[in-house]
Amino acid sequence: MKKVVVSILLLFFALLPVTGPQAVRAEGEVTAEAGVDLLSQYIWRGYELSKDSMVVQPWATFGYKGFSVGIWENIDTDPYDSSLENLNETDWTLSYSTEMGGVGIEVGYIWYAIADADDSQELYLSLSMPTFLNPTLTVYREFYHAPSTYITLGISHSIPLSWRGASLDLSLQGSYLASNDEGVYADPSDPGDEYNNFHDGLATIALSIPVNKIVIVAPTLSWSFPLCDDAADDMSVGNADNGGKDNFLYGGISISFAF
Repeated sequence: MKKVVVSILLLFFALLPVTGPQAVRAEGEVTAEAGVDLLSQYIWRGYELSKDSMVVQPWATFGYKGFSVGIWENIDTDPYDSSLENLNETDWTLSYSTEMGGVGIEVGYIWYAIADADDSQELYLSLSMPTFLNPTLTVYREFYHAPSTYITLGISHSIPLSWRGASLDLSLQGSYLASNDEGVYADPSDPGDEYNNFHDGLATIALSIPVNKIVIVAPTLSWSFPLCDDAADDMSVGNADNGGKDNFLYGGISISFAF
């Protein structure tokens, strides 16, 4: 019941009227963002976590002087397994971001509260450069349930369009997974050893359309794919309950509010 209440609150923040944000912006240093993503699938780090149903992912983030707290949830409208809950994941993020010598730095903590499974906790460090392709390197370290290091390197570029102030947003990301627990991430070639190799890639294209000064609507399309044979085998095994696939094309629409 508590999880349902949290979801309702998130959706409430995502649908706040225009009169609400003005009070927040008046503080000057407090920031608030909220939104909801409606997607054809939930794909996480190359793993298929939903199938043949729409997922609803409300989120909200509040910041103050570089510090921020965020909440994100996944609601599966029709789980492929009837024993699974509709609200199957709630993530909490605490972070601090700053800039040093032209490099953006962010450190943070993520708690993944997962229904019918062990929770997970991660620390992360992200470095970014505001150049043409905005390269971003992020290192995640899971320390609570499945000790492992997940590293991503991504690039992105936004192309301004003349129509309604819209933009075409392109991004590409690759990853490397180094596990310390063969029980969670095993080497497909040697199940008695931990996975240690390149993993999944993710390419995304989105059309960001400003509705007004605070609301943006963005149709999105993403392709998740393996970066090597070991990754393809790992994803196929990890997705066995959902059909054993190793790459996915999915999309939907995102609605975001920046206050």
